[in-house]
Amino acid sequence: MDTTDSDDWLEDDVPQEAPAQALKPWRLLVVDDEPDIHAVTRLALGQVVFKGRRIEILSAYSGEQGFELLAREPDIALVLLDVVMETEDAGLRLARRIRDELNNTLVRIVLRTGQPGQAPEQQVIVDYDINDYKAKTELTTQKLFTTLITSLRGYEGLVTIDANRRGLNRILEASSNLYQMSSLQELASGVLTQVGAILSFGTDGVLCVMRKDTAGTQPVPIVMASTGSATPLVEHALLPTEHPWYDIIGSTIQQRKNHFSEAVDVLFIEAAHGHQFAVAFSPPWPLGDVERSLLNVFCDRIAAAFDNLHMFSQLRMTQEATVVALADLAESRDATTGGHVRRVCKLTEAIAVELRAAQKFPNETTTTFMSYVGLASILHDVGKVGTPDAVLLKPGKHTPEERQIMEQHALVGETVLARAAQMVEGESSLSLGAAIAGGHHEHFDGRGYPRGLKGSAIPLAARIVAVVDVFDALLHSRPYKEPWPFDQALAYVLERRGTQFDPDVVDALKAFLDRGMPDWLVDEGH
Repeated sequence: MDTTDSDDWLEDDVPQEAPAQALKPWRLLVVDDEPDIHAVTRLALGQVVFKGRRIEILSAYSGEQGFELLAREPDIALVLLDVVMETEDAGLRLARRIRDELNNTLVRIVLRTGQPGQAPEQQVIVDYDINDYKAKTELTTQKLFTTLITSLRGYEGLVTIDANRRGLNRILEASSNLYQMSSLQELASGVLTQVGAILSFGTDGVLCVMRKDTAGTQPVPIVMASTGSATPLVEHALLPTEHPWYDIIGSTIQQRKNHFSEAVDVLFIEAAHGHQFAVAFSPPWPLGDVERSLLNVFCDRIAAAFDNLHMFSQLRMTQEATVVALADLAESRDATTGGHVRRVCKLTEAIAVELRAAQKFPNETTTTFMSYVGLASILHDVGKVGTPDAVLLKPGKHTPEERQIMEQHALVGETVLARAAQMVEGESSLSLGAAIAGGHHEHFDGRGYPRGLKGSAIPLAARIVAVVDVFDALLHSRPYKEPWPFDQALAYVLERRGTQFDPDVVDALKAFLDRGMPDWLVDEGH
């Protein structure tokens, strides 16, 4: 796609004979027990077109039928309502029920009566929330037309105000949801969902991030999320060049502005960090000015959400790098442990997911906990930096004195990490790391160290890492042992269910392994 060329090539690719999308009709409800009134109304108004929209006329022959229809069809613009039907005040009762029970303040209500004396105009206008009162004898075709157009104008103004109010509320709610999302994939799906919510209808849509092509010169659309009939598109893959929206998305990115057409609407989003996004969707009818205006506002909020996610990702990567560096510092003194901390991280996350899926410890497996527990587990043995090499690297069995020195690493790690965690507000990888470092050698039955904690007094994160640390250590070579076979290592953990280890955590480990042993858990050739 050459940005120096004109846009003429785009016009050749747009279907020239595609029929225009029909605008939604104005909906008029006639509530009257006289069939002739319905017929006359259809004859007088059936061919009216106002602002490019035709009139759809619905019929009800009693107040109760009218109520049921209005309850099902909330987008009726005008009700031409007879007063006397199944009862002398059926129309008046329906008018009140529309406002009070259905809470419909938008629909315009025009009372029509053949017996004005039974429902005096002045009293009705004061006591009921209606918009006009007409005797059937005065409603000539011209006056009926005038009443219709006046009512539709009033309804359109109220709908615009209400749509702005509800749309802005939806944008605030949608923006709040977007700021809570922690990955680009999740955010992309959320944007498509919220676009549909703002417009009050489901859409076929796709969100693409623009990335350099293989030649590294021209940005191309990469699919991040799709919905509706666009769902089969492959995520993280190039949007197919034969896709009908491909050229329009490219043109939108070139022009750096939103594109609205009968075939597809495309929103252009540029985040402050330079990434460009396109949201393409196909609404069932052309968007109005209010909807377009709301989407323009929403684009600004989406861009801010992408910026927020980018900064969060950068901070998260910085934090991960720092944690891994600390763990590597402790691990570097014992080359035989290899990727132990990284395997502990993955297995800890997997067990936490199993516990949450089984609805275990719901008050503890919070979103924050799930985000940080794997990263925090990397720090479980960071206190070993204070353990002398003669003890840490000694092959074979330790003496009681050496064992006492070895056990000090739990408190050393906890102390260092807890002090650092005080600099961070709320729960973090450091605060969880401190709990893990100090508690992963505690036993569920209270016979562990350094404090002899028991059961739920041991932090959940530490109870998880207690199982993971032992299981992984058994599977791999250590200075003091050869690797155990998988079945023997798992049997060891299962035997200590309820004594050394939390039964729920052991069950979660087994549930995870029952679905197949992941490659990363076993060394090559083991």
